Amino acid sequence: MRIAINTRFLLPGKMEGFGWYTFEVVQRIVCAHPEHDFYFYFDRPYDQKFIFAKNVTPVVLNPPARHPILFIYWFEIAVRKALKKHSIDLLFSPDGYLSLSSSVKQVITIHDINFEHHPKDLPLSARLYLRYFFPRFAHKASEIITVSNYSMEDIQSVYGIESTKISYCWNGASDEYVPLDEKSIGEIRSKYSSGNPYFLFVGSIHPRKNLLRLLRAFKEFKQHDRLSMKIVLVGSSMWRRDKELEQLMKALGTDVVFTGHLEKQELCKVTAAAFALTFVPYYEGFGIPIVEAMKCGVPVICGNRTSLPEVAGDAALLCDPFDEQAISRCMSELTSDAILYQDLKRRGLERGAAFNWEHSANHVWKVIEKHIK
Repeated sequence: MRIAINTRFLLPGKMEGFGWYTFEVVQRIVCAHPEHDFYFYFDRPYDQKFIFAKNVTPVVLNPPARHPILFIYWFEIAVRKALKKHSIDLLFSPDGYLSLSSSVKQVITIHDINFEHHPKDLPLSARLYLRYFFPRFAHKASEIITVSNYSMEDIQSVYGIESTKISYCWNGASDEYVPLDEKSIGEIRSKYSSGNPYFLFVGSIHPRKNLLRLLRAFKEFKQHDRLSMKIVLVGSSMWRRDKELEQLMKALGTDVVFTGHLEKQELCKVTAAAFALTFVPYYEGFGIPIVEAMKCGVPVICGNRTSLPEVAGDAALLCDPFDEQAISRCMSELTSDAILYQDLKRRGLERGAAFNWEHSANHVWKVIEKHIK
């Protein structure tokens, strides 16, 4: 069979959530199924490292799809024409977008529908596009995959999708996320936090990630505990500048360290060297940084909304993401209670073992296979 895959988020040096999901799942699928031909649809020149096997044919479809108007052209004209030209039997789209004008079977992964619940967090053009097209994508798709039970129930409820058309499978985390020895931890802390222990945030700098409240909570923590603790923020900015966030970061001075985007090898080390992960979005479809921290033996503080309790289980401190004092109290608990700290490290390592990309890829393949037989 001929299977096309939307690989527009496989971007060297710029890999974020959609990109890593595509990389981890798609690499396993194409290598495990040499009996099928796979066509990778890129929207810009690609890196050869993403051509995972001999049964992959890379195709660049122009123009680069990075704006709502270009999304429409890319999926409704460029992708539709390519599906016909290459006699494709099925398109798999790991970012939830598809071609409404094509008659080819299409399986999509919708990670979450945050834009339905918090539309003002997005620029007007993106908000209008997502809220218009995603309900149509959901109903057009041959089948929908998502990444948590929370997201599955949310998509079913908001879009009126029947239960037989949607399933979920948790994300994994790379096997490169492992605990570090004390010497290595010291080296990473020297590099990023002047040798001091640090709380860690990993994610895009986006309103729903709740960074403003996290930093206010950290500021309160510092006022009461007066420890040498710092907070390290890893991620790329999205959509727009937040002046209030920038002012708060400036006020915190050297206590907050913003690294920008980090390559995976470095991110693994920065995660494993953290004192704890502080991850308190008010909306999240899964929350991969939680699993990455757990696999490193790093305790986790996370929000108690949407999918996060499902992912964290009993291996994290949960708090209301809208309550800055509650977030701050969790920080204080971890720094003052050594028994709790060690218990969360142990429980996190046990919990983290439940998440693996092999399982995710197998689930995706079973759905695809159902529609190509």
